This record gives sequence, C-alpha cells and structure tokens, in this order.
Amino acid sequence: MSTRKHTALPKAEILIEALPWLTRHHGKTVVIKFGGNAMVDDALKAAFAQDVVFLRHAGLKPVVVHGGGPQISAALDKHGLVSEFKAGLRVTTPEAMDVVRMVLAGQVQRELVGLLNQHGPLAVGLTGEDAHTITATRHQPRIDGELIDIGRVGEITALDTGAIEALLADGRIPVVSSIARSEDDGHVYNVNADTAAAALAAALDAETLMVLTDVEGLYEDWPNSDEVISRLTATELEKLLPELSSGMVPKMEGCLHAVRNGVHTARVIDGRVQHSILLEIFTDEGIGTMVVPDDQGAS
Repeated sequence: MSTRKHTALPKAEILIEALPWLTRHHGKTVVIKFGGNAMVDDALKAAFAQDVVFLRHAGLKPVVVHGGGPQISAALDKHGLVSEFKAGLRVTTPEAMDVVRMVLAGQVQRELVGLLNQHGPLAVGLTGEDAHTITATRHQPRIDGELIDIGRVGEITALDTGAIEALLADGRIPVVSSIARSEDDGHVYNVNADTAAAALAAALDAETLMVLTDVEGLYEDWPNSDEVISRLTATELEKLLPELSSGMVPKMEGCLHAVRNGVHTARVIDGRVQHSILLEIFTDEGIGTMVVPDDQGAS
C-alpha cells in the first residue's frame, strides 16, 4: 500500500528550513527601516505589515523606523513649497518642517500602524520627539569645504530608548517617525530615517538592522555589473563608501555604524520584493546584502 503524498508537504519543508533561524533570532530585537517602493505600493505595504507581524508572533521583537520621502514631496507640492536637495538631504525650511511633521506623524505612521493592527492590537506609533526618544541638533553638511545651511535637518545627539523598550516588553510593535526635538533651540528637526534606524538599532542592542530599499542590494561593480554582494565586513564596506551613489550612502553608513556599535548583522534588502524580510531572515539563501563585524569575516 503506497503512502499518499500530501500536497502540504512543501509547506512543512519550508517551516523546517526556517527552524534554525527561528531558534537563532527568538527573543532578539530587529530594527527595520521602512522606505522606498514598499511605502507607496499597496500590495507591498500589506506584505510588509504581514512580515512584521509574523516576526512578532515568531518570538522576535520588531521595531519599525520610517521616513516618507515620496509622501513629503507630494505634500510640499500641494502646499506650493519647493523640494530642494543639497548633499543628498532635503532642504527643510520652517514651513516645510511643519509639512514634514504632519506627513510623517499624521499620515505615514498612522497608515502603517493601521496596517499592522489589522492583525491584532500590536502597533503603537511614536515620534523621535516622544519621551525624548531622539534628540537632535541642526545638521550643517560641508560642500566644497563650506558649511551649508539646509534648515531644519537634524543630526542625532542623544537617544532614550525607554519608551520603545517598555512597548517591546508589553509585546507591542513600536513604529517610530524620524523627527526629533533639539535641546539647543527647542525646534523640531527632520532626521534621516536610515541614520535614525541605525542609531536606534545600536542603542537597543539589536540583533539585526534591516534597511528596505529600491535595489536588490549593494552591487559589486555598478553600473558595469548587476552582481549583488551577498556579504561583506565593516572594513570592506568602509573602503567601498566613497564609490557609492549618493542614495546608498546614508543606508550603508547606517549599516556600518550599526555593526561597529554592537549590532550583529545589518542588511540592505529589496523592498520591491513581497515578503523580502521573511526571505532574508528565515531562508538559507537570503536576498540582499549583509554587513557583519570584522571579527565575523566575509564569505
């Protein structure tokens, strides 16, 4: 008598492949930077929310940090305010900062919290202003040796993770908007979300930082090749930084900061792929670029 072949068997095999990764990551904090196409495509947004809730139910502690570049640009246009960039950063006038704050805390964050909470009372939104989670000072980039004023753009000076840790202890999923208040002048500042995610990952002693982007990962020799580097050390990344495109620099600088400050791995993954977070964390292949501390070596 032949044994019936069950059609669900491949599902069991997938779950078993995930077992060592589930064991490794159980109880660990994972900071995820939400951005790029994943923020504006409805199917990708829904898949992202499912992935984050899956992590939570699988015993991990996800923290989501988001910006909102496309939504901010659209809102500024609607208000008749010009979007201008210098040194890869948005020039943010006081009027523009009001719009940024409204979009991040009132639109993007609320939508994301709503998507996560379709799966249960899990997500809680906060901004870097809340409970002094992120404190910043005015950031002035240097262009051609000169300090440039780009308005209400912040550089992180201090972090207080108490509110986030309390939410994690209560089984919640914190969703953090990357704006911060300054102790110097009391103003609210727009903080680069890649930088904020990396700083919070280090401060929370996270296992992993994951940065969603609109490319497959870090390319070995772009634009001559579309071969993605699957793994590299902090020192190897540091050597590559001067050659990277401006859009990738804050992401890869964030990854470098994270692994140099106690985070075990930092990963850049393709947010255009549905369930990219689960594919990266719970499969043998992974799908993006992983940065590791120098003492882990690259392979």
